[in-house]
Amino acid sequence: MKMIYNVEDKPKFLQCLIFGLQQLLAIMAATLVVPVIINGNAGLEGDNAMSTAAALFGAGVGTFVYLLFTKFKSPVFLGSSFAFIGSMTAAFAGAAGSVTLGYLGLILGAIFAGLVYVVIAVIVKFVGVGWINKLMPAAVIGPTVAIIGLSLAGNAVGDIVSGGVKTPVTEYLVDTADGIPQIVENTKMVSVASPLIALLCGLVTLVTVVLCSTYGKKMSRLIPFIIGILAGYAVSLIFTVIGNAADIDALKVLSFDSFKALTDGGITINTFLQAPDFTFLTAVKGFSDINASYIGTIALAYIPVAFVVFAEHIADHKNISSIIERDLLEKPGLSRTLLGDGVGSMAGAVLGGCPNTTYGESVACVAITRNASVVTIMTAAAMAIIISFVSPFIAFVNSIPSCVMGGVCMALYGFIAVSGLKMVQRVDLNKNRNLFVVSAILIAGIGGLTLNFGKITITAIATALILGILVNVILSKKGTDELEEENSEENAQ
Repeated sequence: MKMIYNVEDKPKFLQCLIFGLQQLLAIMAATLVVPVIINGNAGLEGDNAMSTAAALFGAGVGTFVYLLFTKFKSPVFLGSSFAFIGSMTAAFAGAAGSVTLGYLGLILGAIFAGLVYVVIAVIVKFVGVGWINKLMPAAVIGPTVAIIGLSLAGNAVGDIVSGGVKTPVTEYLVDTADGIPQIVENTKMVSVASPLIALLCGLVTLVTVVLCSTYGKKMSRLIPFIIGILAGYAVSLIFTVIGNAADIDALKVLSFDSFKALTDGGITINTFLQAPDFTFLTAVKGFSDINASYIGTIALAYIPVAFVVFAEHIADHKNISSIIERDLLEKPGLSRTLLGDGVGSMAGAVLGGCPNTTYGESVACVAITRNASVVTIMTAAAMAIIISFVSPFIAFVNSIPSCVMGGVCMALYGFIAVSGLKMVQRVDLNKNRNLFVVSAILIAGIGGLTLNFGKITITAIATALILGILVNVILSKKGTDELEEENSEENAQ
């Protein structure tokens, strides 16, 4: 794929601002949703809740750290990692009600995970990456990358039929967890907008992105996501205005609650600028409650997951390498990308509580826009840091309805899946060895095979990758190819 802007190219200043904003919008929804999930899982509210603005600030700093370690040769943005959600929840659960200790646990856990990356980076520095290429060839990495995109398909489809205005709905379920059937009450927030209206807004976004990417000229081809989001937002606004005027809930797609929150206490400086609630400010108060047992709990919750995320790190970098046609595992080198990811993850957790990781959305954005300029990534990182202080912009992002982001994500997640399938194209599936490796990964990943070990959960993507590696290793034993040839000859007869 020929890039419009290669890694070392420097777009003009105004172009950089627009390109950087697009990268930021591509990763922002996922980055901001992680602390929201943790707040829900850990029951954090009010002043105790994790800050979405701090998570965004941490992502920007983490990305700068990554770029420094990779000598500004790898065009990837780092954002809040979903893989550590279970580990982060365990940090608060193991803190026995101490919120300050829970925040300290987030930082300790990120340090443990980052050290895993550092150790692997040192090993790779001395041993090289040959063993990784043998352990994870295209037959393993290709379907794994495809699974990363396909595993997110449900999220995109769920979002594209959901509006931003929510209302609580109570449902009654039969719970048999204790062996005794009993009715339990469950309240959840659901969209008031008609799914068809929300779908229309999402499709406007998706079609705009597709048309701009395919037929756009100059700038429109380079910023399809910004144009798509604005188009979808405008349609959502029109329906919402009509819905409010006619009092028709089905048309209320856009929520203005995030803007109203800016002036709840009157118009003050916080209405325009507000410093994020950085994690370490709360975490330092938890040192008095720390003990060896809690440290052990955190280590067990984070370290195994770090090995899983390492495998996803390889998949992401293999993917971006194929897109920009430069092997990033060789130059700047896997040891540098690992150090950048690990140390960047620590920085992200210290500031925002969320360990960072390379984002498939960022990779997809590079591929679709054909803009691999590291300057663009740097601009996005700087904007993430600056914007985290700008209250109106955070409010605007929070007001973007789910259906609009769903339309964007259908393009992004689909492109991730297709990138993986393109890698599989180079694999000879006439050989049983490759056929079974790809089959095992696809079925395990799409089927959602997860493994739970207490508080540790190995995601479906990681499980599929591990299974694929095992099958590949088993079928790589001497004599397998000869057996395949014999079977082929027998079948031919």
